[in-house]
Amino acid sequence: MFVIGNQVVSEEIFEEHFVCDLEACKGACCVEGESGAPLQIDELLEVESAFEAAKKYMTQEGIDAVEELGYAVKDEDGDIVTPLIGKHGMCAYAIINEKGIAQCTFELAWKAEETTWRKPISCHLYPIRLGALNKMTAVNYHRWPICAPACSCGSKLGVPVYLFLKEPLIRKFGKAWFTELEEVYHLWKKEKTEN
Repeated sequence: MFVIGNQVVSEEIFEEHFVCDLEACKGACCVEGESGAPLQIDELLEVESAFEAAKKYMTQEGIDAVEELGYAVKDEDGDIVTPLIGKHGMCAYAIINEKGIAQCTFELAWKAEETTWRKPISCHLYPIRLGALNKMTAVNYHRWPICAPACSCGSKLGVPVYLFLKEPLIRKFGKAWFTELEEVYHLWKKEKTEN
């Protein structure tokens, strides 16, 4: 573990490799799982304000789920998450494109410059999961069998998790924080090489 700023960072984000392979997994992280994508409190207003832009890309089932359940719900663990279509279905804000790949409608609206909010940070940061650790934030690598193709792709390309997630890590913690993370990575790698 390394401490950078107010974050406790797992070494696994240096050790493990990851590059999303959407052709192989079909965006299963938007479809699989027991509950929706985790949302931070400060994202609730973002979801609400970006909803109208995302709505035109959504399925009717997704719109119905949001209208029935709300922009966000509490899951069985008491966490605030995106609503699902059905009890254990796809995220209400996801669609399946013509290639059979799940896509985020918030991100589609963002790419079309119809909203300034891209998508939940938990989705953007995956396979990193953030957790509370006393007054600090734990930055951990999360394993999920559906992401096996991404692990294989990352290994082939030699891309560590932290580097694959450069953009969302900067979005969450800032450029200076990421620069320090890279410095720690290079020291860590040098030490591993020498031992």
